[in-house]
Amino acid sequence: MNVLLVILIVGLSLMVVVSLVRGVIAFLQTTKVDLENGGANSAELQMRQNKAMMSRIKYQALAIVAVLVLLAINS
Repeated sequence: MNVLLVILIVGLSLMVVVSLVRGVIAFLQTTKVDLENGGANSAELQMRQNKAMMSRIKYQALAIVAVLVLLAINS
């Protein structure tokens, strides 16, 4: 059971990093000019940022729950 939870924690941690990188990339693609002029890509890029950051939060919460379960089992 411990091995399964550790693998789950590592997988969720990798998903957190992937979501974070995707959100940062979407953020970097948004330019100040796009935001000021209401460019066509600004709404799409903002949605991508929001989706990536919400995914990151979800994976972080799941990883924390997995750590808590692992600690509960081993104590």
